[in-house]
Amino acid sequence: MPVDDSPGDFESALKPLWLRAQSGDDAAYRQALGLLASRLRAYLKRRLSGLPDEVEDLVQETLLALHLQRGTYDPTLPVSAWAVAIARHKLVDLWRRRGRRDSLHDAIDDVDEQLLAAEPDDGGARRDLETLFDALPQAQRQAIVLTKLEGLSVAEAAARTGASESAIKVQVHRGLKRLAALVRGDTSGDERPPLRSADPGMSRPAHERLK
Repeated sequence: MPVDDSPGDFESALKPLWLRAQSGDDAAYRQALGLLASRLRAYLKRRLSGLPDEVEDLVQETLLALHLQRGTYDPTLPVSAWAVAIARHKLVDLWRRRGRRDSLHDAIDDVDEQLLAAEPDDGGARRDLETLFDALPQAQRQAIVLTKLEGLSVAEAAARTGASESAIKVQVHRGLKRLAALVRGDTSGDERPPLRSADPGMSRPAHERLK
């Protein structure tokens, strides 16, 4: 569905897919993520016109957060509004890292407090994130942990690791892209085996483990 369809039409196409995904339908999950990625990309492009290089990374960050927080979704709420609320959180984090306090108010304008999802704090979500991170090369994992989880700037992460700032940016971009592919269950071109764990429940596709 084109991303410029009306919000009502978009939600009517998205929500049935998302509910099927919540029941374990992998094909519906991939299709729902594709729709959300297009809508989030358009949303973030409008708000990051001065930082176009940040858009794709923020899209992938949001998709990863949706994956980890899908267990918090309230089926009485619109899926698209819930997803945008999470994207706003990520946008606020970006402005804070960049010291752009003047943009914080713009990023959270008109946010319905009911839609603001908390960061996942249950053990299952943490294990799922750790499993996803285990599938990344060490350099990508370290760059994401430092810049996205610990909140360091690219310059600070570069200083801590001894890598160049451009190398940190590349590793973050590649790592987020790889994580999003893992969430979608897309391992094409990947030499690593599918994610597995000693826990039988962890041998299922990652998004199913968060039910």
